[in-house]
Amino acid sequence: MTQTVSAQARRAPRIRLGMVGGGQGAFIGGVHRIAARIDDQYELVAGCFSSTPGKSTASAAELGVGRAYGDFAQMAMREARRKDGIEAVAIVTPNHLHAPVAREFLKRGIHVICDKPLTATLPEARKLAKAARGSDTLFVLTHNYTGYPMVRQARAMTLAGELGEIRLVQVEYAQDWLAEPIEQAGNKQAGWRTDPAQSGAGGAIGDIGTHAFNLAGFVTGLELEALAADLQSFVPGRAVDDNGHVLLRYQGGARGMLWCSQVASGCENALRLRVYGTRAGIEWAQEEPNYLWVAPLGRPRYRLSRGGAGTGAEAARLTRIPAGHPEGYLEGFANIYAEAARAILARRAGVVPDPAATFPGIREGLEGVAFVDACLRSSRRNGAWVAPAL
Repeated sequence: MTQTVSAQARRAPRIRLGMVGGGQGAFIGGVHRIAARIDDQYELVAGCFSSTPGKSTASAAELGVGRAYGDFAQMAMREARRKDGIEAVAIVTPNHLHAPVAREFLKRGIHVICDKPLTATLPEARKLAKAARGSDTLFVLTHNYTGYPMVRQARAMTLAGELGEIRLVQVEYAQDWLAEPIEQAGNKQAGWRTDPAQSGAGGAIGDIGTHAFNLAGFVTGLELEALAADLQSFVPGRAVDDNGHVLLRYQGGARGMLWCSQVASGCENALRLRVYGTRAGIEWAQEEPNYLWVAPLGRPRYRLSRGGAGTGAEAARLTRIPAGHPEGYLEGFANIYAEAARAILARRAGVVPDPAATFPGIREGLEGVAFVDACLRSSRRNGAWVAPAL
């Protein structure tokens, strides 16, 4: 028997997605492509995968993408003219290209999903923020750790006042992959991430320190008032920092400490957040992302599990599989793409987007670049207290 599907039951057509960067030999482009496909909301149909036209075409062929471009401005112009042109673009280039690429697509009404940090410099970030705010398009920044269910649980508990008044924030992000000068041996990822011309003046502080800073602000809702930073380049000859210690003063009186390092031997991807209030404290670690530890004042410490009893709607809406089955990095990225898809599809349909859909945007991007800029200014002044210059 042949069955028909009613018009009401038919799903919306997939969002036509383009990509700039992420060609052969790239890491983060593959992550974005996987994330975009997990919930089957996007279809990658075009890309400028490399600044070298031949490599862009070869990358497109490997990925089964029909339209390849050798220039991102040409891609933006041509795709905007097509009836079946892309609706959104993922920008997965080195940092110095984020701003010029994003502007080309924003001015043509194409939604932007951009890897972090927003830009390589603060003046660029300010200009891009102005362009994004003046555009009728969505700007999504892929701070993927905000997409973890138990991070959403931590945020919900904190903002609901379950921790009481926030007093202390401790966040750290430690890796060891740059403990040796692998950029001098031809490692592509290390090469551009340690090159100020491509990454910006911030090294570890821009690459992973921004993740730590964003995570602390996302969970607590606190706004930075001032900071004092001490940045180091431990590896001889390295042009950017590979380790940083930062003291944070938040508006309202809370205090924080941030440590980021890419030379911490034995650390793989050790992002960890602790928040302490007048009533309770919480702790979350990226390498054990399915658990959130809660320590009420004067009572025993306990653990909440993703998908388990005691978690709320904020974690549940981003949870795909039952408790005890690990979800992590790719799913966190996918949750950002899924939240963006809900907003894009609402725009397409001309309806109000789901108010629960949450993703980092241009404001968080500007705050992140201002954080890096403040850290660099403070460290140059021997750890002097400075305010972020938004």
